[in-house]
Amino acid sequence: MKIKTVSIVGLGALGILFGSQLAQKLPKENLRIIADSKRIARYKKVGVYCNGKACDFNYLTPEDATTPADLLLFTVKYSALKDAIQAVQKQVGENTIILSALNGITSEEIIGEAFGRDKVLYCVAQGMDAVKVANHLTYQHKGLLCFGDREPGEPSEKVKRLARFFDEVDFPYEIDTDMPKRLWGKFMLNVGVNQTVAVYRGNYGDVQREGKARETMIAAMREVLAISSKIGVNLTEADLNYWLQVLGTLNPEGKPSMAQDVEARRFSEVELFAGTVIDLGKKYGIATPVNQFFYDKIKAIEREY
Repeated sequence: MKIKTVSIVGLGALGILFGSQLAQKLPKENLRIIADSKRIARYKKVGVYCNGKACDFNYLTPEDATTPADLLLFTVKYSALKDAIQAVQKQVGENTIILSALNGITSEEIIGEAFGRDKVLYCVAQGMDAVKVANHLTYQHKGLLCFGDREPGEPSEKVKRLARFFDEVDFPYEIDTDMPKRLWGKFMLNVGVNQTVAVYRGNYGDVQREGKARETMIAAMREVLAISSKIGVNLTEADLNYWLQVLGTLNPEGKPSMAQDVEARRFSEVELFAGTVIDLGKKYGIATPVNQFFYDKIKAIEREY
């Protein structure tokens, strides 16, 4: 079955980034942004902009009558995942492929429990340096979506079908035959870079060059690496170096989502990052002092809001 319709839930940085790319290639009615009526009214009133250009999106509420989407993208924050699952009930049909671009290592399982694990491909968004301020998104590097099957091995027909669609719409992607390891690798990077830049109140440039911030980031990443060996993912120093290379391609003036949250005095995803690492460290007997430092520091910042 050919992919023709795409639905996106979550119009944050990634939602705008993906939506603006797909809108260039798809008929307007074939790309749906799912949101409640109040959000849609606000989007239409103030506009949504990507690199200075207004996005003319097709909006649908969760209640609108529609056919299921061929592809559904989750681009919400983790704290909004439960509500997003409820909002897209009408977007999911028998043949819908679902991708989650959420941070962390658990969203695929949660979405799979709601709609069926057979519909969910594992996915990682990487290489983006998008920064969203109010209703304006700016970026230099659009990055890519890396996806694959839940279990390592040769790509399934579902993976190949999605790849054909992305080829048709010129959407950057990569297929990985060991997505659990890729998912944990991106988690390792996020644990390091998101929390470090947020705590040091800096930008990507601060962790791209040698210094205290970069050393702290790498130390936090190594705590994830140590835990991965206990659960069978077995990240290595080569994996750590790969993700440092990905980090090195980003705009030095850009900032990860957690740093943007702290600047905007929004509550962050620290439970998803340091909180998860600390809990797993306790479970497997791995010391996690750097993530404990991040957790305590970010919680202190949030208490000041």
